[in-house]
Amino acid sequence: MNRFAPLMTLALMAFMSTTSYAAEEAANPLAGPKEGLATGITAIVLFVIVLALLSTMVWPKIIKGLDERNEKIVGEIAAAEAARKQAKEALDEYEKNLAEARAESQKMIEDTRAQQAQLAAQLKANADKELSDMREKALAEIEGAKKQALGEIYNESVNLASVMAGKILQRQVTADDQQRLMDESIAEMKSVS
Repeated sequence: MNRFAPLMTLALMAFMSTTSYAAEEAANPLAGPKEGLATGITAIVLFVIVLALLSTMVWPKIIKGLDERNEKIVGEIAAAEAARKQAKEALDEYEKNLAEARAESQKMIEDTRAQQAQLAAQLKANADKELSDMREKALAEIEGAKKQALGEIYNESVNLASVMAGKILQRQVTADDQQRLMDESIAEMKSVS
């Protein structure tokens, strides 16, 4: 029906022009009835010829152009919809990758912090062990030096005691006497300390 609407408009316009021409003829009293009939038939014949020419030559091209335009618009709408869908998918993929990258970087930061804490604990344990070893070594060296000093003091005190005893007794103390006195003194000092 939409296809024939322009044709109907043209037909209506042709009949209106015939009617207005007839009104003009009615105003002219000299015109005869045959002349008005001939004009009407001529107008109808011309209308049919123009209608035939328009419907066979012009309207198919116009309809074809409108159909092509409609197809082009539909195609562009479909292409725009596909582009929008593709852009949305790309955005979703980008957001997903961004979220994964953020999660991975957060995990790396947490792993690094855990490694730092573990390394700090290990370094502290190593330092504590080394300090403890150094303390034990120092204590052992001090104990050894103490024993050596005490031994030297015992030896000196025995020698001094021997010399003094010899002077007091005016007799010579032999090496066996010194060793016996030294052993006794060491035993007494050990029992005291």
